[in-house]
Amino acid sequence: MLELDAITIATPERVLIRRLSAQVAGSEVLTVMGESGSGKSSLLAMICGTLPDGLIASGSIRLAGRDLGELSTSRRRVGMLFQDDLLFLHMTVLDNLLFALPADDSRAKRVAAAQAALQSAGLEGHALRFPASLSGGQRARVSVLRALLAQPDALLLDEPFSKLDAALRQRFRSFVFERIAQQRIPAVLVTHDPQDVPEGGSVIELQTEPEDA
Repeated sequence: MLELDAITIATPERVLIRRLSAQVAGSEVLTVMGESGSGKSSLLAMICGTLPDGLIASGSIRLAGRDLGELSTSRRRVGMLFQDDLLFLHMTVLDNLLFALPADDSRAKRVAAAQAALQSAGLEGHALRFPASLSGGQRARVSVLRALLAQPDALLLDEPFSKLDAALRQRFRSFVFERIAQQRIPAVLVTHDPQDVPEGGSVIELQTEPEDA
Protein backbone atom coordinates (compact mmCIF):
# COMPACT_ATOMS: atom_id res chain seq x y z
CA MET A 1 0.00 0.00 0.00
CA LEU A 2 1.19 3.49 -0.93
CA GLU A 3 -0.33 6.17 1.29
CA LEU A 4 -0.17 9.89 0.53
CA ASP A 5 -1.37 12.07 3.40
CA ALA A 6 -1.97 15.83 3.06
CA ILE A 7 0.78 16.30 0.48
CA THR A 8 1.50 19.97 -0.22
CA ILE A 9 4.18 21.12 -2.65
CA ALA A 10 4.91 24.79 -3.32
CA THR A 11 7.41 27.16 -4.85
CA PRO A 12 8.19 30.42 -3.03
CA GLU A 13 5.61 32.06 -5.35
CA ARG A 14 2.67 29.64 -5.44
CA VAL A 15 1.22 26.34 -4.29
CA LEU A 16 1.50 23.49 -6.82
CA ILE A 17 -0.34 20.79 -4.86
CA ARG A 18 -2.50 21.47 -1.81
CA ARG A 19 -3.21 18.75 0.79
CA LEU A 20 -3.46 15.83 -1.62
CA SER A 21 -4.33 12.50 0.03
CA ALA A 22 -4.70 9.10 -1.60
CA GLN A 23 -4.21 5.40 -0.99
CA VAL A 24 -2.98 3.05 -3.70
CA ALA A 25 -3.18 -0.67 -3.02
CA GLY A 26 -1.04 -3.36 -4.60
CA SER A 27 -1.88 -3.94 -8.30
CA GLU A 28 -3.66 -0.56 -8.47
CA VAL A 29 -2.68 2.41 -10.62
CA LEU A 30 -3.43 5.95 -9.49
CA THR A 31 -3.44 8.33 -12.47
CA VAL A 32 -2.46 11.96 -11.87
CA MET A 33 -3.47 14.43 -14.57
CA GLY A 34 -3.27 18.19 -14.95
CA GLU A 35 -1.80 21.03 -16.96
CA SER A 36 1.93 21.55 -17.32
CA GLY A 37 3.22 23.21 -14.16
CA SER A 38 0.50 21.77 -11.94
CA GLY A 39 2.96 19.68 -9.93
CA LYS A 40 2.54 16.20 -11.43
CA SER A 41 6.24 15.40 -11.82
CA SER A 42 7.02 17.16 -8.53
CA LEU A 43 4.69 14.71 -6.79
CA LEU A 44 6.62 11.77 -8.25
CA ALA A 45 9.89 13.41 -7.23
CA MET A 46 8.65 13.78 -3.66
CA ILE A 47 7.65 10.11 -3.53
CA CYS A 48 11.01 8.85 -4.79
CA GLY A 49 13.05 11.38 -2.82
CA THR A 50 14.42 13.61 -5.58
CA LEU A 51 12.40 16.80 -5.02
CA PRO A 52 14.54 19.85 -5.95
CA ASP A 53 15.75 22.07 -3.10
CA GLY A 54 13.78 25.04 -4.43
CA LEU A 55 10.43 23.41 -3.67
CA ILE A 56 8.75 23.38 -0.27
CA ALA A 57 6.95 20.17 0.69
CA SER A 58 4.91 18.87 3.60
CA GLY A 59 2.74 15.86 4.35
CA SER A 60 3.67 12.22 4.77
CA ILE A 61 4.23 9.29 2.43
CA ARG A 62 4.12 5.69 3.60
CA LEU A 63 4.93 2.64 1.50
CA ALA A 64 4.51 -0.92 2.75
CA GLY A 65 4.25 0.50 6.27
CA ARG A 66 7.46 2.55 6.04
CA ASP A 67 7.64 6.35 6.35
CA LEU A 68 9.51 7.33 3.18
CA GLY A 69 10.36 10.75 4.59
CA GLU A 70 12.87 9.07 6.88
CA LEU A 71 14.61 7.17 4.08
CA SER A 72 17.15 8.14 1.43
CA THR A 73 16.21 7.73 -2.24
CA SER A 74 18.19 4.48 -2.55
CA ARG A 75 16.40 2.91 0.42
CA ARG A 76 12.84 3.76 -0.63
CA ARG A 77 12.46 0.79 -3.02
CA VAL A 78 10.58 2.90 -5.56
CA GLY A 79 10.98 2.16 -9.28
CA MET A 80 10.65 4.79 -12.00
CA LEU A 81 9.78 4.79 -15.71
CA PHE A 82 10.25 7.91 -17.85
CA GLN A 83 9.33 9.01 -21.39
CA ASP A 84 12.75 7.75 -22.54
CA ASP A 85 13.84 4.19 -21.86
CA LEU A 86 17.24 5.29 -20.44
CA LEU A 87 18.91 1.98 -21.29
CA PHE A 88 22.70 1.88 -21.17
CA LEU A 89 23.65 1.93 -24.85
CA HIS A 90 27.13 0.48 -24.28
CA MET A 91 25.70 -2.57 -22.50
CA THR A 92 23.85 -5.58 -23.90
CA VAL A 93 20.21 -6.18 -23.04
CA LEU A 94 21.32 -8.86 -20.59
CA ASP A 95 23.78 -6.54 -18.84
CA ASN A 96 21.13 -3.82 -18.63
CA LEU A 97 18.88 -6.26 -16.78
CA LEU A 98 21.68 -7.60 -14.58
CA PHE A 99 22.30 -4.01 -13.45
CA ALA A 100 18.95 -4.12 -11.62
CA LEU A 101 19.56 -7.40 -9.80
CA PRO A 102 21.29 -7.78 -6.40
CA ALA A 103 25.06 -7.86 -6.89
CA ASP A 104 25.47 -10.31 -3.99
CA ASP A 105 23.54 -13.02 -5.85
CA SER A 106 25.59 -15.39 -7.99
CA ARG A 107 25.94 -14.44 -11.64
CA ALA A 108 24.22 -17.67 -12.66
CA LYS A 109 21.18 -16.82 -10.53
CA ARG A 110 21.05 -13.27 -11.90
CA VAL A 111 21.40 -14.42 -15.51
CA ALA A 112 18.64 -17.00 -15.02
CA ALA A 113 16.32 -14.29 -13.62
CA ALA A 114 17.10 -11.93 -16.51
CA GLN A 115 16.59 -14.65 -19.13
CA ALA A 116 13.26 -15.64 -17.55
CA ALA A 117 12.13 -12.00 -17.65
CA LEU A 118 13.07 -11.72 -21.34
CA GLN A 119 11.18 -14.91 -22.16
CA SER A 120 8.09 -13.68 -20.30
CA ALA A 121 8.14 -10.53 -22.46
CA GLY A 122 8.62 -12.35 -25.76
CA LEU A 123 12.24 -11.19 -25.99
CA GLU A 124 14.06 -14.50 -25.74
CA GLY A 125 17.08 -14.48 -28.02
CA HIS A 126 17.67 -10.76 -27.47
CA ALA A 127 19.96 -11.00 -24.43
CA LEU A 128 23.21 -10.31 -26.28
CA ARG A 129 21.85 -7.55 -28.50
CA PHE A 130 22.57 -3.88 -27.83
CA PRO A 131 19.73 -1.36 -27.28
CA ALA A 132 20.48 0.46 -30.56
CA SER A 133 19.57 -2.72 -32.49
CA LEU A 134 16.11 -3.00 -30.88
CA SER A 135 12.82 -1.51 -32.01
CA GLY A 136 11.18 1.18 -29.90
CA GLY A 137 8.69 -1.30 -28.50
CA GLN A 138 11.41 -3.79 -27.59
CA ARG A 139 13.45 -1.12 -25.83
CA ALA A 140 10.38 0.01 -23.91
CA ARG A 141 9.71 -3.53 -22.71
CA VAL A 142 13.33 -3.97 -21.61
CA SER A 143 13.08 -0.76 -19.58
CA VAL A 144 10.02 -2.10 -17.77
CA LEU A 145 11.71 -5.43 -17.09
CA ARG A 146 14.76 -3.66 -15.66
CA ALA A 147 12.62 -1.51 -13.36
CA LEU A 148 10.66 -4.50 -12.06
CA LEU A 149 13.62 -6.87 -11.69
CA ALA A 150 14.82 -4.53 -8.94
CA GLN A 151 11.74 -5.69 -6.97
CA PRO A 152 10.42 -2.22 -6.10
CA ASP A 153 7.62 -1.81 -3.57
CA ALA A 154 5.99 0.78 -5.88
CA LEU A 155 6.37 1.97 -9.46
CA LEU A 156 6.17 5.58 -10.67
CA LEU A 157 5.43 6.29 -14.33
CA ASP A 158 6.23 9.75 -15.69
CA GLU A 159 4.43 9.81 -19.06
CA PRO A 160 6.16 6.62 -20.28
CA PHE A 161 3.75 6.19 -23.22
CA SER A 162 3.89 9.73 -24.63
CA LYS A 163 6.58 9.19 -27.30
CA LEU A 164 5.09 5.99 -28.75
CA ASP A 165 2.85 5.80 -31.81
CA ALA A 166 -0.82 4.94 -31.25
CA ALA A 167 -0.63 1.20 -32.01
CA LEU A 168 2.52 0.61 -29.96
CA ARG A 169 1.22 2.83 -27.18
CA GLN A 170 -1.82 0.61 -26.64
CA ARG A 171 0.23 -2.61 -26.55
CA PHE A 172 2.86 -1.16 -24.24
CA ARG A 173 0.21 0.25 -21.89
CA SER A 174 -1.31 -3.21 -21.54
CA PHE A 175 2.13 -4.74 -20.99
CA VAL A 176 2.97 -2.29 -18.18
CA PHE A 177 -0.36 -2.63 -16.39
CA GLU A 178 -0.21 -6.44 -16.60
CA ARG A 179 3.27 -6.42 -15.01
CA ILE A 180 2.11 -4.13 -12.20
CA ALA A 181 -0.78 -6.49 -11.48
CA GLN A 182 1.49 -9.54 -11.57
CA GLN A 183 3.91 -8.06 -9.04
CA ARG A 184 1.02 -6.71 -6.93
CA ILE A 185 2.66 -3.33 -6.37
CA PRO A 186 1.00 0.11 -6.26
CA ALA A 187 1.75 2.49 -9.12
CA VAL A 188 1.33 6.20 -9.80
CA LEU A 189 0.99 7.28 -13.43
CA VAL A 190 1.42 10.87 -14.63
CA THR A 191 -0.12 11.59 -18.03
CA HIS A 192 -1.94 14.17 -20.15
CA ASP A 193 -3.86 11.51 -22.10
CA PRO A 194 -7.17 10.17 -20.68
CA GLN A 195 -6.68 7.01 -22.79
CA ASP A 196 -3.73 6.10 -20.57
CA VAL A 197 -5.99 5.64 -17.55
CA PRO A 198 -6.39 1.90 -16.80
CA GLU A 199 -9.93 0.56 -16.63
CA GLY A 200 -11.33 1.02 -13.13
CA GLY A 201 -8.32 3.07 -12.00
CA SER A 202 -8.52 6.14 -9.79
CA VAL A 203 -7.79 9.59 -11.23
CA ILE A 204 -6.68 12.80 -9.55
CA GLU A 205 -6.89 16.01 -11.59
CA LEU A 206 -4.47 18.67 -10.37
CA GLN A 207 -5.51 22.29 -10.77
CA THR A 208 -3.01 25.08 -11.40
CA GLU A 209 -3.35 27.67 -8.64
CA PRO A 210 -2.72 31.40 -9.18
CA GLU A 211 0.56 32.82 -7.91
CA ASP A 212 -1.12 34.74 -5.09
CA ALA A 213 -2.87 31.61 -3.72
